[in-house]
Amino acid sequence: MLTNFDLEKMVDTTDEWIVTRSGIRERRIAAPEDATSDLVLPAAQAALQSAGLAPEDLDGIIVGTVMGDMVFPATACLVQDRLGAGKAAAFDVNAACCGFIYAVNIAHALISSGQMDRVLVVGVEVLSKITDWSDRATCVLFGDGAGAAVLERAEPGEGVLGTYIRTDGSLAELLYLPAGGTRYPTTHESIDRRDHFIKMKGDGVFKYAVRAMEDAARHVLGEAGLALEDVDILIPHQANIRIIDAVQERLGVAAEKVIVNLDRYGNTSSASIPMALDEAARNGKIKKGNLVLLVAFGGGLTWGAVLFRYI
Repeated sequence: MLTNFDLEKMVDTTDEWIVTRSGIRERRIAAPEDATSDLVLPAAQAALQSAGLAPEDLDGIIVGTVMGDMVFPATACLVQDRLGAGKAAAFDVNAACCGFIYAVNIAHALISSGQMDRVLVVGVEVLSKITDWSDRATCVLFGDGAGAAVLERAEPGEGVLGTYIRTDGSLAELLYLPAGGTRYPTTHESIDRRDHFIKMKGDGVFKYAVRAMEDAARHVLGEAGLALEDVDILIPHQANIRIIDAVQERLGVAAEKVIVNLDRYGNTSSASIPMALDEAARNGKIKKGNLVLLVAFGGGLTWGAVLFRYI
């Protein structure tokens, strides 16, 4: 665990400054030897246990992440092997903080089309390995984590009722990691420029995130023929408390319906929604029959929502 008081000793910041601007008090950091798949494995096993399924029951594994074990193969392939899910097709989705939302969208389409029956969907990030710990604007925000869920066919009116995903690539440089790909391969110069760390223009991200998340929430509800008043639980991406509060206000959702655990985990990117979903389910905040709305925004820029009836 890395607290704000720990960060006070690393960069020019204070606990008050971090809490006021982000709502974050602490975050979890993976051990130096831990890779992305190491975080996925226990989350995946817990999801399977909760669903009463064995690894061999899975037809697919989709991992949403920007920071896999390696460039290739996909981290999902490594997870498939470590789980023992021998018949499952496996691949990664890179949609930054929307990784879990995009993965659910794909899994839902695969199940609805009859190509698969059961799909493990994971959101995971080890952002500590690409965070510039000398940059106080970004190092106070991010944490590591993983969350997972199993999707399978449900009765009409239950399970996933709708999904919505969108992208605006013209705004990619608001939140990105410049070097390490084919555009800017790794060189001594790129390392010296610290181009292998997250770069973010916070003001631009904030303004666009609120509008985009509101758009996604309203669209997915409209497609399902439902209204905001019907929503029992809202789980937004845990990026920043000011973003969450602004989205809640614009949607007119009561505060007690909004799940927030940002203060304890920080921004875990694609892991934030499945982690919050798991925690809310285990704590009894989500009950059978509840209409749950998931909404996220991330680098790309990407945004989207998932609406489902909890069963």
